[in-house]
Amino acid sequence: MYKKPSPEELKSKLSEMQYCVTQEEGTEAPFNNEYWDNKREGIYVDVVSGEVLFSSIDKFDSGTGWPSFTKPLEPQNLTEKKDRRHFMERTEVRSKQGDSHLGHVFDDGPGPEGLRYCMNSAAMRFIPKEELEAKGYGSYLSLFKK
Repeated sequence: MYKKPSPEELKSKLSEMQYCVTQEEGTEAPFNNEYWDNKREGIYVDVVSGEVLFSSIDKFDSGTGWPSFTKPLEPQNLTEKKDRRHFMERTEVRSKQGDSHLGHVFDDGPGPEGLRYCMNSAAMRFIPKEELEAKGYGSYLSLFKK
């Protein structure tokens, strides 16, 4: 069973921005983050717990400057809660095991569900398809077979 590291451990493991986003519900700047325009094939995992979150297959350019996805790869690894900060109501998305703040989900996305999972790059680690096996995510390789 996963045990979330202490705040001290997380501060030593994560960058200042990763800690701010995942532990303090921060938001990184649009168009100035690691994955907003990443076009490589692979999966995105929680930077804290390593839980599988999203796939490049479901990533799209939302024009917002943050990585956006139409759906999670592993929905059971996400939780949602109402966020009433900043004088609006939104739906916050968090990782289930790591309890990391990832971003928000909106109902203005493409596809049949019409969802846009707008995530912070700092909350995720990208695993390129060619590294999936070596990093312990080999079961996801079949997603990228053509």
